[in-house]
Amino acid sequence: MTKQVVIGPLGNEHFDESMLLSQFAFQYEKSAEELVETKKQFAEEPAARYAACVDEQFAAQATVLELQTYIGGKVFKMGGLAGVATWPEFRRQGLVAQILVQALHEMKQKGQVISYLHPFMFGFYRKFGWETYTENKTYTIQKEQLPARLPFEGHVERFKGDYKLLSHLYEAYASQYNGSLVRSDLWWKYRISKRKPGQIALYYDASSEAQGYIIYEVKNSRLTVHELIYLNEPARAALWSFISQHDSMIHELKITVPSDDQLPFLLANPRIKQEVIPYFMARIVDAEQFISQYAFIASATEDLIPIQLRDDKASWNNGIYLLNIDGSGKAVFMPIEAKETLENPIKMDIGALTTMLLGYLRPTKLAQLARIDGDDKLIKRLQARIPERTTYLPDFF
Repeated sequence: MTKQVVIGPLGNEHFDESMLLSQFAFQYEKSAEELVETKKQFAEEPAARYAACVDEQFAAQATVLELQTYIGGKVFKMGGLAGVATWPEFRRQGLVAQILVQALHEMKQKGQVISYLHPFMFGFYRKFGWETYTENKTYTIQKEQLPARLPFEGHVERFKGDYKLLSHLYEAYASQYNGSLVRSDLWWKYRISKRKPGQIALYYDASSEAQGYIIYEVKNSRLTVHELIYLNEPARAALWSFISQHDSMIHELKITVPSDDQLPFLLANPRIKQEVIPYFMARIVDAEQFISQYAFIASATEDLIPIQLRDDKASWNNGIYLLNIDGSGKAVFMPIEAKETLENPIKMDIGALTTMLLGYLRPTKLAQLARIDGDDKLIKRLQARIPERTTYLPDFF
């Protein structure tokens, strides 16, 4: 007997069913008070929420948060895929696949040119076009290995109040990276306050201008830094000196930093524990629109680079294109008719294009890994126009 599958919006009327599935799938429990707060968040946060029902039974769900991200210092509309879950009796029936394909269509319509997600399994989401775009580096530092406490100009002050001042500092810091979030007031209210609890301290320079902050907590003799934001080297050094002031009450410190962080180079004993962990995945939703907003490196001449792009789940991206990058770095991704097919295009899938343009892997490295294929000179020409920027995401959803 054929089962009736309906993919539709998940509204407030489905909140209780959604929370039952979420708590089961992600193995957590919320108190009655927490559920009331979560329901407010559910209603306030801009998002497209999807429910899959099989024979009128609630079977699976997913959410696409309406977010923005920094890429090349510019703001892009982004769909944050989260809360993907299925009851066990409905798994492996293609329900999530149907939700993802529908979500991609709707993201395109909304102008969300790129999407991020935190995968339960990287291989699963690769089948739908998402690819690794960032990793986190985590340090575990014993107290005797902490940076030296050095004098600094200015002062560190414990902070209480709203997040507006922190938001200003965060934006200046995060916009230097590819893939960080543009945090809304709601994001600070619901996400940062809950996921990054503890103490907040601000660093002010000699002119009493805020130049950085730290969010951290101390429990069981471990200092955990949830967020360390600084706008210059004096701010970084001052905040690390402040951290080292806690040496009498801790045995170790744990902190997650961008992948290009060089703290060990500055330590007297750089042999600290370091873990590099693949973190989030990304996929370009609309290649033509994404590239029209993307800032390539300026050059004395324009570049015309043929690309054959494969996207099995978003047919509008499939095809052969001419990437036309002008001298200013602005580009057009022009589809080429079959009868006009260009010779020797660079061949790649949507995941490779995404990780390349975000800066996680360079084109020559992707060619070495057999993720793109084409003439070496053409690949190097493309690489010369793609800015080098570190990817980093100090958030979770």
